[in-house]
Amino acid sequence: MKILAISGSARRASTNTALLRGLAAAAPRGVEVVVFEGVGRLPVFSPDLDGDPPAEVRAYIALVDASDGVIVASPEYVRALPGGLKNAIDWLVSRDTLVGKPMALLHASHRGDDMLESLRQVLATVSNRFAPELFLRLPLMKLDPAEIAERLAQPENVGALQAYLADFARLCRPT
Repeated sequence: MKILAISGSARRASTNTALLRGLAAAAPRGVEVVVFEGVGRLPVFSPDLDGDPPAEVRAYIALVDASDGVIVASPEYVRALPGGLKNAIDWLVSRDTLVGKPMALLHASHRGDDMLESLRQVLATVSNRFAPELFLRLPLMKLDPAEIAERLAQPENVGALQAYLADFARLCRPT
């Protein structure tokens, strides 16, 4: 099973990206978690380019197409979705790519509820298999990469990530 984990952050030292890397490290045999860190490299969506998208977008679409499910982790910017994440989603909406794709959220902060509510609405619009009840929040905000790795290696957090992935993998199995 292949799961695509999209980081909504363009920041190099993103806590959400670090959380997704921790999720990938906690994946059991038979489950591959591919972390997409490229929302900041995608060109701005334009319907004029949708029929023949740029190479970066084609590669991103191929990752989404090849996945059995998509997990999104994102920071909140000014109480909203980051522009890069919204742009990444916009590149997919004219395709059937996400319609039946299982989707869930992961979050690396103790705050961000306004963004999460908005993101839930967007994902429920683009996928009829978005699972809002499948959610894990591990507050990592303001930690440096070494501290994040240490926190994610704690047995209770490894267990939480593994349980989350097991639940998501069940959602991804064909019905």
